Amino acid sequence: MNATSRPPYDLAIFDFDGTLADTLAQFGSFVIRAAERFGMPPIDEARLERFRDADAKAIVKELRVPFWKLPRIARYMRSLAAEEPISLFEGVDTLLRALPARGVAVSIVTSNSEANVRRALGEDLFRTIDRFECGVSLYGKASRLRKVARRSGVPPERAIYVGDELRDAAAAASARMDFGAVSWGYNRAEVLRARSPRHLFADLDDLAAKLSGAGLGTSAA
Repeated sequence: MNATSRPPYDLAIFDFDGTLADTLAQFGSFVIRAAERFGMPPIDEARLERFRDADAKAIVKELRVPFWKLPRIARYMRSLAAEEPISLFEGVDTLLRALPARGVAVSIVTSNSEANVRRALGEDLFRTIDRFECGVSLYGKASRLRKVARRSGVPPERAIYVGDELRDAAAAASARMDFGAVSWGYNRAEVLRARSPRHLFADLDDLAAKLSGAGLGTSAA
């Protein structure tokens, strides 16, 4: 990127689990434990793999989870996450430091707790994030995206939400933002591609290049 060019976005909003944090295996084990605790149908590895091709509503329907129980399940899974180490994908630290330096504000909108996100990022990286919206309900991301953009003073067309799930794509569309799908998270790349994201990122270098206009020297996730 030359000195006078402008990044394509003024605001990059990131999902956390599966996008910045390598938590797919943990998430699977948490779902199995939640199913046992809350009386859902048994979940095995084959079922978990099949869920990677489905959206959240289809999964909730198949597991026959009543809507009123979803907040309790979410709180339980966040409590499990609080007991486990959380690793960021290699290169996330470089990305989160470099984007603000190039004029792109960074925020996080996630279902995970702020305490878990803060622990994973560490204090130095935590301070690179402009705004956090954590503990978001299963279907509540769109309103939080709008809130972040509004409070950041950024019009939706100058913002992008980067995530790894079909519900992230739906939330971005509802908030009138571009959606950037990562290929290394929960829903498979071919499933996300069917939602016609603005970008389907192959790795963190690809993500950095498209958000800032130049690669930042990260390693592939």
